[in-house]
Amino acid sequence: ERSRGGGESEGMNRCTAETHQSEEQGIFLPPAVKSIPISVLKQNGLLQALAEGANGCTEADPSEEVLRAQEEWEAVENLQSGIVGTSAGPVPLIAFNEALQYFQTADLSECRKKIQPTVQRRGLSAVAHFFFGPPRLHQQLQGERDLALAIAQCGLDNNESVHMRILQTIYKKLTGSRFDCPRYGAHWEELGFQGMDPGTDLRGTGLLGLMQILYFVMDSRTLPLARDVFKLSQHESQNFPFCVMSINITRIVIQALREEHLSRECNRRQQVIAVLNDLYVATSLRLHIIWKTQQKTISDSGFVLKVQPFLR
Repeated sequence: ERSRGGGESEGMNRCTAETHQSEEQGIFLPPAVKSIPISVLKQNGLLQALAEGANGCTEADPSEEVLRAQEEWEAVENLQSGIVGTSAGPVPLIAFNEALQYFQTADLSECRKKIQPTVQRRGLSAVAHFFFGPPRLHQQLQGERDLALAIAQCGLDNNESVHMRILQTIYKKLTGSRFDCPRYGAHWEELGFQGMDPGTDLRGTGLLGLMQILYFVMDSRTLPLARDVFKLSQHESQNFPFCVMSINITRIVIQALREEHLSRECNRRQQVIAVLNDLYVATSLRLHIIWKTQQKTISDSGFVLKVQPFLR
């Protein structure tokens, strides 16, 4: 049984080309690892001994075998890192607040045109909501609400370095890998996207879907829970697509915001995005507990996602 702990060797092997995908119950499962992890070779000292001049070879006069071993080692590490043919170092991790500052200053005018801040009600529904519904969001918070909804309309752009850093950060924090991964590939299916391009799963949540995963894995208080949920998602019988499930939770959060269920809490705290993130984490925790303790499987996902009593 392969390790599901997200360690370094597993993280690196997720970037190799020698992976394949299988399908069970309509979702993609992690591909089997065919090769020996590089970290294992490194630990047994074989390549290190060659590089240091074993069998009497010295650094001043390396043998042809030593040079060949060094070249192969460098080639394999470049392949594992997913940045073959470049001299650039790994893409730096990005904190949630840094990513949020980018969106606060980016031109989201086209995205803002598409937002619908609140659910439109008519007739008795509108009257009942006016008299008995939740309070309206304070005017000074509506700009932050609209920013969150604009991010939810923003698609993944390969030419935006911040977008790519968000992707790479999510990958590295979940898998424990120190290396970058290619933009497209089966490694994204291992994280629980439906295909080899994460961008195709963001319909309905846009970059907000990735931003909430980023918050989940970059906050030291929630990272242990994120890894526990990710580990459960790879369980032999209780597996589920982690990122797809996460994006569905973001859809719940967006709907709660538009239906004004969060207005009271936002007004109390004078924050919007922080409240959205807390709801996302709370929902993730609730689903994790239900999924684990009630032995849920992927066939139960629709029922579980409808269990939202804390929104009322």
